[in-house]
Amino acid sequence: MKKIKFLNTYVNNVTMNETVLEIEKLVLNRKKSYIVAVNVDVVVKIENDQKLKKVTDEADMVLIDGKPLIWISKWYKRPIKEKVSGSDLIPVLCSYAAKKGYSIFIIGGKDGVAEKAKQNLKMEFDGINVVGTYSPPFGFENNNNELLRINNIITEKHPDILVACFGCPKQEKWIYDNYKKYDAVVSICAGATVDFLAGNVKRSPKWMSDNGFEWLYRFFQEPKRLFKRYFVDDLKIIKLIFKYRLF
Repeated sequence: MKKIKFLNTYVNNVTMNETVLEIEKLVLNRKKSYIVAVNVDVVVKIENDQKLKKVTDEADMVLIDGKPLIWISKWYKRPIKEKVSGSDLIPVLCSYAAKKGYSIFIIGGKDGVAEKAKQNLKMEFDGINVVGTYSPPFGFENNNNELLRINNIITEKHPDILVACFGCPKQEKWIYDNYKKYDAVVSICAGATVDFLAGNVKRSPKWMSDNGFEWLYRFFQEPKRLFKRYFVDDLKIIKLIFKYRLF
């Protein structure tokens, strides 16, 4: 799909429904591809991480994950249609995949979390085909033997859709380096989605998400871990808004 310039990267201006239909096209065409989502945190990281920028720029689809970026697009007078976060997309996609018979593999989370997510999905979506799960050990991205093992595990199951939940930028870089090495059709970066699916982390109420306050809900859940991200790093977006306003 055609992308548009937005801040320091390029994004697809799509709705949730359009996103799901595009993913189906990729699956049906058996086109090896990967999808990323950008929020304020990712945009800030891209600014000083050339590999992450390359990974994002070359992705088959780049989705907007976060109301603040929607607000920025409106201020630029080039409005993005809809926020399509991984945590919103994956349940919708799972429902669609269950009806269409597409297979899914979930990778990420602490030990046992991906498997718990699988069990919850099986209870929620009749006929869903989650063909495998895996929770890699800490530091797996620097272990060539483990990387090879992961690629083999995925290839044995040859899923239509791979859901990767390692957080940014680990998941984006891992997919970019490996998606042509394992046998999965569409790989999707989905952040904390595996924890939401497993029920380990509770999502914010819909009204908070719809009004751009999901970050605040998450902050109160994990204040020590998220303080620097939300109140130090992500504030750098203000400078970037003005830096890229003419592009």
